[in-house]
Amino acid sequence: GDVPAGVSDAVAFIAALRQAPDKTVLPIGRNVIVIGGGMTAIDAATQVKLLGAECVTIAYRRSKSEMPASLYEQEVAQVRGVLIREHLVPVAFEQAGGVVSGVTFARTRREEGRLIPTGERMTLAADQVLIAIGQTLLASDLADGGLRFENGRIAVDAACRTSLPGVWAGGDCVAGGSDLTVAAVADGKAAAASIIAALQGAAVPHHAGA
Repeated sequence: GDVPAGVSDAVAFIAALRQAPDKTVLPIGRNVIVIGGGMTAIDAATQVKLLGAECVTIAYRRSKSEMPASLYEQEVAQVRGVLIREHLVPVAFEQAGGVVSGVTFARTRREEGRLIPTGERMTLAADQVLIAIGQTLLASDLADGGLRFENGRIAVDAACRTSLPGVWAGGDCVAGGSDLTVAAVADGKAAAASIIAALQGAAVPHHAGA
């Protein structure tokens, strides 16, 4: 069915938060559920708690030990008052008058390395839901621009240059890239060095013969 009002993408929420000159005008729910288990989920949950939400719950489909967010990051969120609940897979948004009123989850358990539903369901009340279950590069959106792709990701060389002159890429959108922040930072440094070299190289002809 249609997604009710009050359900939004956690990345978009964080972007709006970062850009808002006045954080107090951002709509924050009283009961907030964040669906996911990575850094985006931790960041979104911690921020809404700091902004005044009474009850903030992170719901993750696997166990806490399997969350992409580290134990340290989980502890930081929990110290701020965020509740982390494990083995919950969202199956439906509950709504009243077109506005979200809760999320129904199916409980899971691990059996022989696989996640299987227990058959039990539970509903948690919520007036705001943030979805933080990962992002996917839509190569089709970029294909017409002349970018070369490899296994659905942007092809780059060692200096993070793409097939388009003057365009660099890095992080988890590039072929062979990982979804680790440290890897994205390293790509950023490599790209910056390459960009500087490219700009200096472009400036050299103007001084030739001087």
